[in-house]
Amino acid sequence: MSKHRSAPTLDDVAKAAGVSTATVSRCLNNPQRVVETTRQRVLCAVDELGYTPNFAARVMAAKRSFTIGAIIPTMENSIFARGLQAFQEEIHKRGYTLLVSSSAYKPEAEEEQIRTLVARGADGLLLIGHDREERIYDYLERQKIPALVAWSFNPSNRTPSVGFDNRQAMKTLAQQVIALGHRRLATISGISKGNDRARLRIAGIKDAMAESGLLPDDLIVVETTYEIESGADAFKNLMSQTPAPTAVLCGNDVLAVGAMRQAQEMGLSVPEEISITGFDDIELACIVSPTLTTVHVPHRKMGQKAALELIHMIETSAPGRSVELSTRLVARDSLTGAKENQIR
Repeated sequence: MSKHRSAPTLDDVAKAAGVSTATVSRCLNNPQRVVETTRQRVLCAVDELGYTPNFAARVMAAKRSFTIGAIIPTMENSIFARGLQAFQEEIHKRGYTLLVSSSAYKPEAEEEQIRTLVARGADGLLLIGHDREERIYDYLERQKIPALVAWSFNPSNRTPSVGFDNRQAMKTLAQQVIALGHRRLATISGISKGNDRARLRIAGIKDAMAESGLLPDDLIVVETTYEIESGADAFKNLMSQTPAPTAVLCGNDVLAVGAMRQAQEMGLSVPEEISITGFDDIELACIVSPTLTTVHVPHRKMGQKAALELIHMIETSAPGRSVELSTRLVARDSLTGAKENQIR
């Protein structure tokens, strides 16, 4: 009968590498503090011995799990991908692991996921947008779990945020559309209930209309789910209106691509017969034809800053600071001036 072979220990790695256990620990937890030759020697020993750090011991010693939870509304398109990737890269540099859940834009699913991540010992949570029941924020405060909101900026909210002003960003785009002579505006929006980003973007269009002497109530609004097919169906609905809009401002690039596809299927030329804009500036925006006029959101910068701020909250028990990022209008080929017959 063969003897049971015990798992290699930190001490075994230190002996094999010819260094102290403290050096091995630094190499695994703070590699930037170890010279390259020593780090390579330790990593070779780790690999040869098949050593796995004792995560449970680390958790007990630090009284932290070194995991951060992120709950995003969807994984079905790339709206959140770039920001979340940057967030993950930044927390990984500091020894944290990311756990990701998707709520499918369902508040009850998000609440369940928040409670599950807290129960699993997450040190902090990244949430998208501010719209949720106050009792959820109460629960997180009672559990002493730091939470940070991204993709939205509201310094007056009880939870700190690293994001941008959705209302102002869409207003800037709408002002450009109106300046080009468009008077009959429509928007294909995400479902605004429980989604402050969608609601504020609609409000931004209405702000621009009011400032330009247009009636905000004349804005045609179609709310739908964030899918290319949904954008196409919504566009078809809009173009059945009398009179039809001359410009359609979409709540994100995914909806805009769906609208553009439907326009082409209907034989409408973009932007000569109908202008279409997006929001987010994901990769799709510059791949489609014509290329999409949109609002650039600094996704990677937002993810990085959100990671740094949340880790600061976790490690110092500080209340957290809100950080506002700037967006910018990206003019491409899907928006042009309204024709004389469209302005009337």
